[in-house]
Amino acid sequence: MIWTHLPLYGPSKPSTGGWQPLRFDGGAFHVKGTAELARALLVLRLCAWPPLVTHGLAFQAWSQRLLGSRLSGALLRASIYGQFVAGETAEEVRNCVGQLQALGLQPLLAVPTEEEPDSTAKTSEVWYEENLSAMLRCVDLSRALVDAHGPARNSLMQLKVTALASTRLCKELSAWIQRPRGSSELSPERLAEAMDSGQNLQLSCLSTEQNQHLQASLSRLHQVAQHARAKCVRLLVDAEYTFINPALSLLVAALAVRWNSPEEGGPWVWNTYQAYLKDTHQRLEQDAEAAHKAGLAFGVKLVRGAYLDKERSMTQLQGKEDCTQPDYEATSRSYSRCLELMLRCVSNHGPPCHLMVASHNEESVRQATKRMWELGIPLDGPVCFGQLLGMCDHVSLALGQAGYMVYKSIPYGCLEEVIPYLIRRAQENRSVLQGARREQALLSQELWRRLLGRTA
Repeated sequence: MIWTHLPLYGPSKPSTGGWQPLRFDGGAFHVKGTAELARALLVLRLCAWPPLVTHGLAFQAWSQRLLGSRLSGALLRASIYGQFVAGETAEEVRNCVGQLQALGLQPLLAVPTEEEPDSTAKTSEVWYEENLSAMLRCVDLSRALVDAHGPARNSLMQLKVTALASTRLCKELSAWIQRPRGSSELSPERLAEAMDSGQNLQLSCLSTEQNQHLQASLSRLHQVAQHARAKCVRLLVDAEYTFINPALSLLVAALAVRWNSPEEGGPWVWNTYQAYLKDTHQRLEQDAEAAHKAGLAFGVKLVRGAYLDKERSMTQLQGKEDCTQPDYEATSRSYSRCLELMLRCVSNHGPPCHLMVASHNEESVRQATKRMWELGIPLDGPVCFGQLLGMCDHVSLALGQAGYMVYKSIPYGCLEEVIPYLIRRAQENRSVLQGARREQALLSQELWRRLLGRTA
């Protein structure tokens, strides 16, 4: 099936009436309680303090020794954990998601587990199999959380490949893919066939042990995708570090070959594209065209990117050319170009092309909403928006109340697992946390308004 043969939403023309830009002035905060706003202001100010982010794990250990595990845990639950995490039990997650859905927001669950590039402890298949079980449970919970009155297509979850396959394997595959003729035996079609059949691959670039791990990893990815498809849950695969992203893209492409048929309501597997890398627009254009030619649905989560500091330090250590954009302004220009490319894909090719505008940047969100109106893309169509739970609520709430599909990325789990995960995310998102000054100002403004008893 070719996309151009599919019926579109109608002519790509602006809807009747002029486009009205959304106001991200904190007016939507009126739907939140005062205690919630006060906690958000306190936590965002703490997270914007560089020493706390840099030495977060050390601060956590120090507080446990000084205050004891119980009191330290209670303080974390009342602050950082409570702000950014849905809870530990399924019931706590349901309660959190229910509150979001009442505000017009949808859940994008994330299992807070992964293998860090410098990790050597988590190398056994048992660890990855435990993560597989957690991912399958996340699929079930994601489906159960969808509003009973909403369409099944609204159910999404995040998938971290390095929770199911080792970074060492991904690094080896990425290095081989980048060789001039090294990728001939690493086609997405061959990997997809191996996923389906369960046959053992014997890749010349890998050792016997690595080939066995690859086969086990393919099986785990296939099981998650198969279960997600059966439950009508779309998988948004996270991007990670540049030196393993070629392997991640290959694995996503293999899953796409198997699961992204438009006839089955795809895409069921989406990839993430990081605008802070110099070649992102080119890769996005190539991948969109390749999916189009293959007759596959195409799903994209578009982000600015979260690994800038580590990417630059690794590049310097290896003596390679910097692959990242020189500054935030250049990254924003890259994001804008990629956003325009994908919105035109959606407009031209219809429902098989899906996009999540995953951004906390108000101008990027305004660009997306304006171009959706100009291109005739409906608010409840295949373009949605995404922000982190506990952040950027002035944007999320304004979008949700205007009728757009908005998702909050929601980690969940026990305190011991989630806090290290949150600290790593904070270290990767320093610019986002430090750039949340406008949100802090709006929170402070709303709190003062309530304190002084003003009605407007």
